[in-house]
Amino acid sequence: MTKDDFKLLVGLGNPGSSYTKTRHNVGFMALEKLASRNSSPFKLNKKLFGHIAEIGIGETKKRLLMPSTYMNESGRSLNAAMNWFNLKSNQILIIVDDIDLPVGKIRIRTKGSSGGHNGLKSIINTLGTENFCRLKIGIGHPLPFSKNRKDKTISHVLGSFNSNEKATIEKILEEVITGLDLIQNSGLAIGMNHLNGFNNNETNQIE
Repeated sequence: MTKDDFKLLVGLGNPGSSYTKTRHNVGFMALEKLASRNSSPFKLNKKLFGHIAEIGIGETKKRLLMPSTYMNESGRSLNAAMNWFNLKSNQILIIVDDIDLPVGKIRIRTKGSSGGHNGLKSIINTLGTENFCRLKIGIGHPLPFSKNRKDKTISHVLGSFNSNEKATIEKILEEVITGLDLIQNSGLAIGMNHLNGFNNNETNQIE
């Protein structure tokens, strides 16, 4: 993969003010920070079922997409954008929350299953493949090693970060932007090594 393959960055989340800054919307949060850093506002594009921003110019131009569908229909927005911009699956990067990673951890993978994430399920079903890059941001899980974990999952992912987590997430979002810059300027392997090797000393588990 060349150093500038990602033409579409897709942050996953749910639309509406009631979901703003919730754990499930950390993908939106990453793109909002990136767009703000580049002074590029998001605009609703009804044809793409989402909000779009553009950063860079010429060959470095990238589109940022926040689907305005709900999480479990994220693939519909992605498919519309890929068709509109004539993109292939190796030119997209999905930024998504991961309940199996603790807050303060980041993982980037070039393929993989949905891991039970409804947004990734929708995208895999739409693309017909698991072979696309995804950058996963840890949001922790509610009850480690508990039989009741499934019952608590929905309220956890739709809940807000606590005060300690908010500070950690701000650091993580900065690190995500650094990693994306490395991917563009130095290649995917170097960017992946940086993101996957990042160690936040203030990583917290949710008790």
